[in-house]
This record gives sequence, structure tokens and C-alpha cells, in this order.
Amino acid sequence: MNTRSKIAVFGMAVMTFALSGTVSAQNMKEKTVMVGGAPMYPSKNIIENAVNSKDHKTLVAAVKAAGLVETLSGPGPFTVFAPTDAAFAKLPKGTVESLVKPENKEMLTKILTYHVLAGKYSAKDVMAAVKKGGGKAMMKTVEGEQLTFWTKGKDVYITDAKGNKARVTIPDVNQSNGVIHVIDTVLLP
Repeated sequence: MNTRSKIAVFGMAVMTFALSGTVSAQNMKEKTVMVGGAPMYPSKNIIENAVNSKDHKTLVAAVKAAGLVETLSGPGPFTVFAPTDAAFAKLPKGTVESLVKPENKEMLTKILTYHVLAGKYSAKDVMAAVKKGGGKAMMKTVEGEQLTFWTKGKDVYITDAKGNKARVTIPDVNQSNGVIHVIDTVLLP
């Protein structure tokens, strides 16, 4: 191989390395969390990610029925406590089917916005608030009522106005317009 060929091969190797470094940097920046069998991308908004989760089909349908898609696709930031399909299944039979009817849109909207905080709160932020509050923290939801947060070991729990308790099962699913924390129980105002 002559000198010119060696330089060309070396140059291509350097460019390949540089490009792979860029791709790796993007992948590191796009640290995804798997939710419902799908990667959740921090560069996508709450709705763009949620529609891909197999565990959140009921929540996505409810958000659509309530007319909240545009809001939760907006700039935020929002902290969403996202109940799984299994969480919705814990509700009395027929509840979800009833809530998604047009005549119950107001109640559905109230329930869904009760799962949302204005601002972006990581699990670490919530735990710090609980510690500062001597074991519990109260936070006002977008709906207007409060949720009570507490911890047990490394787990974050939420108690709603009805006394129902939800556990955060997957914390800190970052989005372009906030963060999602997956929970195992539907919260009720």
C-alpha cells in the first residue's frame, strides 16, 4: 500500500471513529427507560412516548377522551403519575368504560389532572420534599387538590384524597416536556 492509500485509509478510520463518537454521544444523551416494552425517549414529549407503552393503553385512551392530548404535548413542564392498565383494572368493573363516555368528560378530566403536577419533579426531588416535611410532603396537582407523598425504603408512595395508596414502580422517565413516574394505582380526588 502506498503512502497516499495509507493516508486515505487512516482518514476514513478517523472519520468513522469521529462519527461513531457522535452517535454514541447522542445515544448517551438519549438515555431511554423501558416502559410497557417500549423505549421512552427524553427528546419526545409525554404523549409521543406514552402511546408506545403497552402498559398504558387505558391511560392514553382516557387522555384522548378527556381532550388532554394537546395539553400534555405542550411545553410543560409536567410531572405525570401514570397508572398502568393493571392499575385501571383495579377500579370497580365498568368504571373506565363509564368515565370515557362524552357525558363524563368533566369527571375524567378531573381524575387525569389529579395525576399531574405543574413543574418537573424527579424522584430525588420528591424524596427531598418528604425528608424536609418530616416523613411526608403535600403537593398541589393541576386539578387543584393535594397529593400526599411518603417513602418506604427507596420507594416513593402517594396517598390520594380518598386514602388510596399508589407506589411509584418506574421513576424518572424523562420527557422533553417533563417527567413520568409509573404508578400501580389510580389516584382519585
